[in-house]
Amino acid sequence: MAKKILAVDDSATMRQLLKMTLSRSGYEVVEAEDGAKALQKASAALFDLVLSDINMPVMTGIELLRSLRKLAQYKFTPIVLVTTESQPEKKQEGKAAGATGWIVKPFEPEQLLAVVTKVLR
Repeated sequence: MAKKILAVDDSATMRQLLKMTLSRSGYEVVEAEDGAKALQKASAALFDLVLSDINMPVMTGIELLRSLRKLAQYKFTPIVLVTTESQPEKKQEGKAAGATGWIVKPFEPEQLLAVVTKVLR
């Protein structure tokens, strides 16, 4: 059975890129355009991995991360932040909130797949 990934980004182009790259490698990808919609989807279905942008309207990626970590079913689920943010303070904030990993945009599809493969082991 294919691993289910929740891809969260306010950019339709970025969601499309994530979905296309991951779907080609056999993953099932569900999209959400902000943290609040992602939280609703994550509460209704179980995902093996969450990929989330940080800077989004309604609910940021850090807020989403904190909310997901409060749910028993997402306590140990890999959550990777996919963002343009690369400052050490932001990375520390993400790590403190429970992020499993960090990918800085722009990235090559191979980089994304390598991180996804590593965290889903």
